[in-house]
Amino acid sequence: MTPTDFSALDSVEDLQSLLSQQHYLADRSLATALLLALKMQRPLLLEGEAGVGKTELAKVLSLALGRKLIRLQCYEGLDVGSAVYEWNYARQMIEIRLAEAAGEVNRQALTSSVFSEQFLIDRPLLKALRGDSAGAPVLLIDELDRTDEPFEAFLLELLAEYQITIPEIGTVKAQQPPIVIVTSNRTREIHDALKRRCLYHWVDYPDFARELNIIKEKMPNLSHSLTRQIVAFVQTLRDQNLFKAPGIAETLDWALALQTLDQQALSADTVKDTLGALLKYQDDLALLSGDQLQQLLEQSNASVA
Repeated sequence: MTPTDFSALDSVEDLQSLLSQQHYLADRSLATALLLALKMQRPLLLEGEAGVGKTELAKVLSLALGRKLIRLQCYEGLDVGSAVYEWNYARQMIEIRLAEAAGEVNRQALTSSVFSEQFLIDRPLLKALRGDSAGAPVLLIDELDRTDEPFEAFLLELLAEYQITIPEIGTVKAQQPPIVIVTSNRTREIHDALKRRCLYHWVDYPDFARELNIIKEKMPNLSHSLTRQIVAFVQTLRDQNLFKAPGIAETLDWALALQTLDQQALSADTVKDTLGALLKYQDDLALLSGDQLQQLLEQSNASVA
């Protein structure tokens, strides 16, 4: 994987073209936000519903630029030891025992020795600051809204200065800032202090034309007529009062399911049998039982007739 110098990207169109080579079709507003983040060396905070392509953008960007992807998957209770660094306590204990056995009892020197770089275990955030020979990595801080607010506060130094302070050692600062993408499904609000350190973009559901192009790009062997029917039905479905509307990821899953079953056109029975690829909640599935499903299918088919 050969690193790409993104400073050579002269326009939004250049970036869109680079991403499209990895089969990611970014609209102009998203590509503009990403280009500014790259050029200004600022983190990019992407918010939007699950399945609209936020995480995928970071993965694709790492491939397109030939950079290592370092992913921190956030969850409730995530702490510094899991996300940033921790001490190798087993090695420290061995070092202390060896020093005691050798009669080395200078406690100050021993403390300095065991709390040095060689006993430090790098976790994703610290790894991202250190980088590698391929250049600054892409750091994906995924689903930040799942963490607790104290962890958000810890990230402020990293996102503002591209550095982390380790009390026993000092400050570790990136020689070349990583490309940082932060995602949130907005299950809770991200604090203003963190947002101020990032460029921001809301990733919405795609319109009919872009979703059609995405499926064509990902699944070129799917028939044109079935692809149009799939997109029309999903677009119609998103207008319903659902607990969780399907994202692009679900549209692709559904298209793959239909292709696997060798379907050439949508029917009420086919949709009913495969609806679990689109909807993940029983309440949503119950809304589309019986006549309601048939009506939605007729409405979506009429829109592409």
